[in-house]
Amino acid sequence: MQIVLASGSPRRRELLALITDTFTVCPADADETLRPGAPLADEVVRLSLAKAQAAQALHPDAVCIGSDTMVTIDGLPLGKPADSAQAAAMLRRLRGRTHEVLTGLAVLPPAGAARTLCSRTAVTFRDFDEDELAAYLATGEPLDKAGAYGIQGHGALLIRGIAGDYYSVMGLPVAPLYEMLRGLGAV
Repeated sequence: MQIVLASGSPRRRELLALITDTFTVCPADADETLRPGAPLADEVVRLSLAKAQAAQALHPDAVCIGSDTMVTIDGLPLGKPADSAQAAAMLRRLRGRTHEVLTGLAVLPPAGAARTLCSRTAVTFRDFDEDELAAYLATGEPLDKAGAYGIQGHGALLIRGIAGDYYSVMGLPVAPLYEMLRGLGAV
């Protein structure tokens, strides 16, 4: 059974490779605009499904996987920062606090209903100083990450602890995805 990952993310490719080395990458062209007032957990699932559906339009006989990750604090989503100044503002907001990372997952078989979930992980940042913040910003890593940090990279130095799924924070809940794919007979 062909498996298609509806993402161009190198991290998601790396994580899916823990499950199978036989898959195709098809970055999804899906509108990622959040609906005003919609619960953020619902939104990451909706966006994940939209990505899987976009990939399945191109690969109708494949099992298509979509995923979306969002950092939230104080009920607000923190997407990818536009520049270093926005990244610094996001990281200052997270500093010394616990926030939530929501990762939506959608597995869409060629026939039958989609399987979806939202993984929630609490991440607590250390109370790092401005020199540490400047050093992290200088790595360039914050600019292509939701919430302006990567748990698997230099961002790990900012984190005091997590409660939940580490791989979901990276962008793909590996064990739940494996169970879904196994249930479909895809792996």
